[in-house]
Amino acid sequence: MKKICLLSSSGGHYEQLLMLIPALKDCNFYIITERTEFLVDLKWKYYFLKQLNRKEILFFPKLIFNFIKSVAIYFREKPNIVICTGALSTIPFCLLSKLFKTKFIYIESFAKVTTGSLTGRFLYYFADVFYVQWEELLETYPRAIFKGNIY
Repeated sequence: MKKICLLSSSGGHYEQLLMLIPALKDCNFYIITERTEFLVDLKWKYYFLKQLNRKEILFFPKLIFNFIKSVAIYFREKPNIVICTGALSTIPFCLLSKLFKTKFIYIESFAKVTTGSLTGRFLYYFADVFYVQWEELLETYPRAIFKGNIY
């Protein structure tokens, strides 16, 4: 059975990720997200990264921590597929998946209607499959796939 990594930052990205779980109920999956005080349902297997804000003074130490933790999680779990809805903290794991030839699917944020996110614009070049949730974003991401939104 294929192992699926569901990867997101916190907040709305995490909420979007949870919308995918009913479609994966019979799959072997685990979740990587940022640790926050708002995470309430821990009935699935979780790993946690540090929240990143590119403007904070501890950005680079936290980024390095997330990279090292991502390497450890990647080699522990060895996913076949990575599905990402996240922002900055998810980039190290996404790049590791490409480095080790793991299928990488990125879903651009529902909040992005006419312009892409910084993370999306970066990971667009690495994703095997790139989904947008608004048809207007096909102009920004010409090889993206639009199938509607996940809400």
